[in-house]
Amino acid sequence: MAPALTLDQAVDLTRSGDIWLFRGRRAPDRAIRAVTNSPVNHVGMAVVVDDLPPLIFHAELGRKQVDMWTGAHHRGVQLHDLREAVGRWQDEYGQDAWLRQLAPEIGRDEEDGMLRTIARLDGVSFPSLTRLGVRWLRGRDAYVPRRHRVRRVTPEAAFCAEVVASCYIEMGVLRDDRRATWYDPGTFWSGDYLPISPGWTLGQEVAVTR
Repeated sequence: MAPALTLDQAVDLTRSGDIWLFRGRRAPDRAIRAVTNSPVNHVGMAVVVDDLPPLIFHAELGRKQVDMWTGAHHRGVQLHDLREAVGRWQDEYGQDAWLRQLAPEIGRDEEDGMLRTIARLDGVSFPSLTRLGVRWLRGRDAYVPRRHRVRRVTPEAAFCAEVVASCYIEMGVLRDDRRATWYDPGTFWSGDYLPISPGWTLGQEVAVTR
């Protein structure tokens, strides 16, 4: 792995589309990894636009942090201040964190796709652990017929990896031949298979320390 970065260094380097990965030691973290057969239990995507501070788009059960899209506190899919969110996951939740950078940098078309997905998914609820497992198992057979690949359906609930995958599919970074429910956090960890579109790459994981 590359040398570790401090949180401030990682936030300063982050661009839209970069992936943030987390692994915790609590029972819910271990349960998510067991249900999804994944080395990590959480994933989010960086959103860096205009003069706003760097943000992270992800899904979580907590509602301590204000959602920057709605200006309110709620559970589920949220857009958070990146530095505050990662620090909270590290300090309060005891999570290890890693950054993977997307290359090349995204352009206007990809940014538009990213923002459309945020507008569509922000506020969608987080599934229960049981529903999470059912959705993941169903997602294992989630090939999308070509005639349906342009459809974008807002789900009743969304897991963190589904949120990131939805953004990447809409941005054109991932191929659209699999439903977003096919993805789990570990899919975004190097060494796993990720159906990334030609011309895009994700760098290796870089540990982020406090």
